[in-house]
Amino acid sequence: MSVERDVMEYDVVIVGAGPAGLSAACRLKQKAAEAGGDISVCVVEKGSEVGAHILSGAVFEPRALNELFPNWKELGAPLETEVKRDDIYLFRSATSAVKLPGLFVPKTMHNEGNYIISLGKLVRWLGAQAEGLGVDIIPEFAAQDVIIEAGVVKGITIGDKGVDRHGNPTDNFAPGPEIRAKYTFFAEGCRGHIGKRLLKDFALDKGVDPQHYGIGIKELWKVDAAKHQPGLVVHGAGWPLTDATGGSFLYHLEDNLVAVGLIVDLSYSNPYLSPFDEFQRFKHHPVISQYLEGGTRISYGARAIAKGGFNSLPKMVFPGGALVGCDLGTMNFSKIKGSHTAMKCGMLAADAAAKVLLAGAVGGDELVGFPADFQASWLHDELYRSRNFGPAIHKFGTFFGGAFNWVDQNLFGGKIPVTLHDTTPDYLTLKPAAQSTKIDYPKPDGKLSFDKLSSVFLSSTNHEEEQPVHLTLLDATIPISKNLPLYDEPAQRYCPAGVYEVIASGDSKRFQINAQNCVHCKTCDIKDPSQNINWIAPEGSGGPNYATM
Repeated sequence: MSVERDVMEYDVVIVGAGPAGLSAACRLKQKAAEAGGDISVCVVEKGSEVGAHILSGAVFEPRALNELFPNWKELGAPLETEVKRDDIYLFRSATSAVKLPGLFVPKTMHNEGNYIISLGKLVRWLGAQAEGLGVDIIPEFAAQDVIIEAGVVKGITIGDKGVDRHGNPTDNFAPGPEIRAKYTFFAEGCRGHIGKRLLKDFALDKGVDPQHYGIGIKELWKVDAAKHQPGLVVHGAGWPLTDATGGSFLYHLEDNLVAVGLIVDLSYSNPYLSPFDEFQRFKHHPVISQYLEGGTRISYGARAIAKGGFNSLPKMVFPGGALVGCDLGTMNFSKIKGSHTAMKCGMLAADAAAKVLLAGAVGGDELVGFPADFQASWLHDELYRSRNFGPAIHKFGTFFGGAFNWVDQNLFGGKIPVTLHDTTPDYLTLKPAAQSTKIDYPKPDGKLSFDKLSSVFLSSTNHEEEQPVHLTLLDATIPISKNLPLYDEPAQRYCPAGVYEVIASGDSKRFQINAQNCVHCKTCDIKDPSQNINWIAPEGSGGPNYATM
């Protein structure tokens, strides 16, 4: 369908109003003001509003925020609950756990001086600061494609609205505009659908370890005031993840709120594993249930996280733009934190762009100053010191990998003279179903554990039903002809929102995609063993609407 599109032009367009994108936007405007000049900046956000698609634990390290807004307390940044205590557990079974003394915990997992926050609230605050500095923020604008001309990124195309599921315009059709810029930053978050294309088109990940991922599933609870301990951080490893590596968290925020979640590494091998159901049974462990019993679950969500770290960082720049934040893969998994690193990454990219733009650059070149500044920054040093954390866990398991990381972090400060690598992509780790053990998950009790559909309801997820399905199959026959006989079609289980089903009708079976349920976690795009599922952006404003996640 050929349509005439409006064209909007800026110095910098940023895809994604998360920590990285908004920090970059703020920094660009700050640098322009310091120099007495101007840089026009636009941030596009596919969610219904800034923060609608933001989900994180989150324990927040304010290091980057201190640099971006030194007076953040006076400006009212929503950092309300300082960490008061860290409890670290090794879960041994459904009923037992060992609390680890602080001496045996890697230094990176201590949280003195950090805050328990709602990242959604912080992002909304950052959005207000950006707008106050003169940034144009446009929600409900889903960047659908990148504009590449003569090998140079020139901007993005926003997805059309009012298109039916067959691709035909309806009475409400509105073509998405082109947004062109001298430089385009992609801050889409983990496994950005345009970032994925750029990695391939510009061979950005050539020569580095493949990116590795986990799926983080989170609930927000309102608990009994008598059980609430503001500032308490509980982290754990071990049970229920006997068939996978990963970890758990439980954070006590303000106002009797508790965030609880489970991160499951997507390198797991048993196709019968269901991250959602692992999380539901986890909440019944006495260490966790003691806080949740009698409380009310008020929100649910899920999101993939990029946890390959330093060894998986691709080239960050290409002609006309850059990858920043989790689109680049800057999460520090040894700290279980990615917000401060995403912010710093966005700020470094902004510094490089501001320098050349204020000197009169016309764009189209590579921002060589960005990787140079990154190399000299504390962000590079922090990620380098944590480079072995994930590979050690993958290679040696939770216990022995944890022991290696304790030695690396506590005795060598992250500079042990060896670098571990994990070169097997997560989608290649599944064993055939015939060689795997089925997992019998208990039924939810409706008090601590719940089903997928009631959970998705709490995420306020919605998509226009008549729009084209945004979960596309490269080959529609593969789920039934290949994945089902080999792996019992694992999409039925790795999706935390009930998007994928195998429907039997007599002797025949078909693969059904319930795209309306999709919470945009990207797990299917990552874990499908045939790499047959391609996640693309749905119509703008579609997806979850997280309030305070």
